[in-house]
Amino acid sequence: MKKTLLEIKDLKVNVEEKEIIKGLNLQIHEGEIHIIMGPNGSGKSTLAYTLMGHPKYEISDGEIIFEDELINDLRADERAKKGIFLSFQYPEEIPGVTVEEFLRTAKTSVTGKYQGIMAFKKLLKEKMEELEMDEEYATRYLNQGFSGGEKKKNEILQMSILDPKLAILDETDSGLDVDAIRIVAEGVKRVHDKDKSILVITHYNKLLDYLNPDYVHILLDGKIVKTGGMELAEEIDKRGYEHIRAKYSVH
Repeated sequence: MKKTLLEIKDLKVNVEEKEIIKGLNLQIHEGEIHIIMGPNGSGKSTLAYTLMGHPKYEISDGEIIFEDELINDLRADERAKKGIFLSFQYPEEIPGVTVEEFLRTAKTSVTGKYQGIMAFKKLLKEKMEELEMDEEYATRYLNQGFSGGEKKKNEILQMSILDPKLAILDETDSGLDVDAIRIVAEGVKRVHDKDKSILVITHYNKLLDYLNPDYVHILLDGKIVKTGGMELAEEIDKRGYEHIRAKYSVH
């Protein structure tokens, strides 16, 4: 029997005093890939930021349990050290800090172990080659002057370096061409194994074709209203969300 990695129980979340997540339940076991789909404004990114511990997102009720530990009150850095990673939809640019410096510092912080310069350079080179990234990216300032696709690849590079137990990808595939989506998907699959899980938040089916997820969830108005497999994603691709809205009386 697979161990439960993440359990969300009746979660309710407010943003600036407005309730966005309205009683959400989700269980992710080790080694599973879960997809959350939903229209704009349904609460997808709110869920991602809440799981990572962003202080703007206030939990008013419910529980987030990670590896049998309640983490509602943990800071983002504490959650990262426990093995949770969030890939941002809109990665920040950080002038003056190179990709290599940022990743080495992050790896040291998350693991609590000093990362030797030469050993880390070797690791970084290997991971960049897997993502078909030119070596010169390592010396560029983090995300500064990067294209949208380069920023997204850089997020997957971070995930590969940090090697989390649970990776949350918030619309990492948006704005990418077919080749970039394939590379991102391959990077995700390299991180995923029998002990590690992936939660992908997306509007699109393109990435799903590569990932072969275990579960697809539909999020509407702050709740997961339907769960299935790839057939559910294909249904949404063909018919949109209106028939599901009508069935579940979500407005």
